[in-house]
Amino acid sequence: MKRITPDELAEMRARGFDRILLEEASEAIQRGKMADELITLISEAFRGVTLGDGVGLQQAQGLDDYEDEETCAAYREGDEKDDWRAIPSDELNRCNSSLSFFDAEGMRFHLPAYMTAELRGEYGYGMSFCLTQLDAHGRTYFTALSEIQRQVVREFLLFIRDDPDYQFNREAIDQSLESYWTAEGHSESTNAQQGGAQNP
Repeated sequence: MKRITPDELAEMRARGFDRILLEEASEAIQRGKMADELITLISEAFRGVTLGDGVGLQQAQGLDDYEDEETCAAYREGDEKDDWRAIPSDELNRCNSSLSFFDAEGMRFHLPAYMTAELRGEYGYGMSFCLTQLDAHGRTYFTALSEIQRQVVREFLLFIRDDPDYQFNREAIDQSLESYWTAEGHSESTNAQQGGAQNP
């Protein structure tokens, strides 16, 4: 999503921008405030989550590039494993394809970083694809999420569906909200993660 600051809006007014553009910029500022509130919810829901034995960010790039096990293991050595908030947005952008190569633990650790970067206007590849391509394989990425974390993902999808940048993704977002990221939770996800470590 695109972020507009009050100073940028003031400059637009001073330069005599069209009224419609000024209204859109004003709405973007309000959405930015809502995004900040959602970032707080994400931080709380994923607080304390670590990578564990999951696939790391650079390691996933190695998998994408068909690197051998030794190379992927070397990549993983340099991956952040303890605090997803420490991963820079430029690394998330560089490793945007990693979202398709995480396992469930890797997705649980990195997903809040990607969502936060998107809400800050710092992620350039969009988040709808990985959250809406929910065939049998696609759903395995999210089996480690707790119900609280699933609810935050739902709130994220509800938020981005109304963003102009996602206007062509709304149908897929709505379908995923109705079929998988439901308000009631998802028993399949809960059953699939039984027996595995989960945090929080």
